[in-house]
Amino acid sequence: MKLISIVVPCYNEEEVLPLFYEEIQKIMKQMREEHSELHFELLFIDDGSKDKTLKILREMALKDERVRYISFSRNFGKESGMFAGLENSRGDYVVVMDADLQHPPAFLPKMYNYVKDGEYDCATTRRVSRAGESKIRSAFARLFYKIMNKISQTEIVDGAQDFRFMTRQMVDAILKMQEYHRFSKGIFSWVGFKTRYIEYENVERAAGATSWSFWGLFRYSLEGIIAFSTAPLMIACITGMISVIVGIILLIVFLIQKATTIGILSAVFFLSGLQMFCTGISGQYLAKAYMEVKHRPIYLMRENEEIYRSRHEEDFS
Repeated sequence: MKLISIVVPCYNEEEVLPLFYEEIQKIMKQMREEHSELHFELLFIDDGSKDKTLKILREMALKDERVRYISFSRNFGKESGMFAGLENSRGDYVVVMDADLQHPPAFLPKMYNYVKDGEYDCATTRRVSRAGESKIRSAFARLFYKIMNKISQTEIVDGAQDFRFMTRQMVDAILKMQEYHRFSKGIFSWVGFKTRYIEYENVERAAGATSWSFWGLFRYSLEGIIAFSTAPLMIACITGMISVIVGIILLIVFLIQKATTIGILSAVFFLSGLQMFCTGISGQYLAKAYMEVKHRPIYLMRENEEIYRSRHEEDFS
């Protein structure tokens, strides 16, 4: 018997959860008919949702014994949600996917076929188009992957998704990486293992609105660069050296030409700006190190299906 754990991070997904549950049930039934050895568990991670997401998960867990959930004490972010799901999964295989159906459940049978014979440790999807995204967002995403792959020794495939079907061995390797600031796209690549990429066209959300803003994605990309490359520190060093040289040249020019006060102030502002930029880069790495040495938990659980049942035993009896 083989157990497949399907991990689904959720944040304010009340509109799409019923649609996802209906769709995933069809796929699980189909896979059971084709592979009688398969069993499933659905592990939803409620990342401090402010809508009725938790209420829906409670109802689903009561009527379907395959449904489990973990509800965080507050919003910790999707990275923490994925880690919690992997850490609490019980399956021989583990799937990570979103609830909004942008990760089509219909891919699961194909993913299983790639992984089950041991030829691949992971099957994942890769978007070949960004239909539905704004041009600015798409351009910044492509730029991020180009920069990341030039300055980091960890290759991140352009368009690769968090939608992954993994063996237990790969999941255990990922869980050994206990850093507080997580960037799963980099972690998935860093641990290695043989991965099969399945190309597909971008799919729109089934319902609701994404919680990812442009600023949020920009911050997330910076997290990735800092987590998997020290190149920005080298850039800061080089920029500092260039600034010193430029400062010396400007000083000589100003002395020869008897520069005005405005010219001197311009040079001061230019050099001060570069200095602050370099200090800021160093500060980002220092801040990340500061947070890591605190050894704070990656997430805190407020409730799961077992706690909920124990609190309401009398209601269920």
